[in-house]
Amino acid sequence: MAEVTRISRRFKDISLSFQPHPVTGDLPVLLNENAIKQSVKNIVQTIPGEKFFNSAFGSDTRGSLFELVDIAVADQIKVQIITSIENFEPRVNNVDVSVKLASDRNELDVTVFYEIIGQDFPAQQFSFILEATR
Repeated sequence: MAEVTRISRRFKDISLSFQPHPVTGDLPVLLNENAIKQSVKNIVQTIPGEKFFNSAFGSDTRGSLFELVDIAVADQIKVQIITSIENFEPRVNNVDVSVKLASDRNELDVTVFYEIIGQDFPAQQFSFILEATR
């Protein structure tokens, strides 16, 4: 079977800050890699069941933090993030995740790496901290 190559056009989305532009009053627009980065962040940070009409959307990384945070939990979270991005964001590929355990603070430093399909953007990444909330 022949490999399918996707060619992407320009990507556009609104900012979820919903802060209107001070002069025009329009909602801010995110373009290209910034629009996709927002989408990837939303997928990772949305709890399954939180999005109406699509209860599978998101990743259950926060649910894993109620356990004692160790290497096994870090690996589980890595798999959850990769799986959720691959399932819900078709505009990216080569997804990888680095999860570093900060056991003294009972938190995880997470970095997500990915490439945008069909565009000549450099490899993308963003980092965040996951910590258990009580």
